[in-house]
Amino acid sequence: MEDRIAKFIIEPYHLLGFLFLIVAGISMCTGKTPTRGCLVSRAEEPKTFWWLVAVWFLAGIVFIGFIGFLSQK
Repeated sequence: MEDRIAKFIIEPYHLLGFLFLIVAGISMCTGKTPTRGCLVSRAEEPKTFWWLVAVWFLAGIVFIGFIGFLSQK
């Protein structure tokens, strides 16, 4: 059982997915999200901010769930 959990955590796609989820969570807490070379603020551009947070969140779900499912043998 421990072997399966350790393997799940160290897979590169899962680590990338967890990173994306962490970025989405931090963005929601701070009100700023990273984009190409700058930060988008929730107060100044709310539509762009929430769109980017949704993209970060969905990317995390895709990397953990879908790609993780495909890489299982």
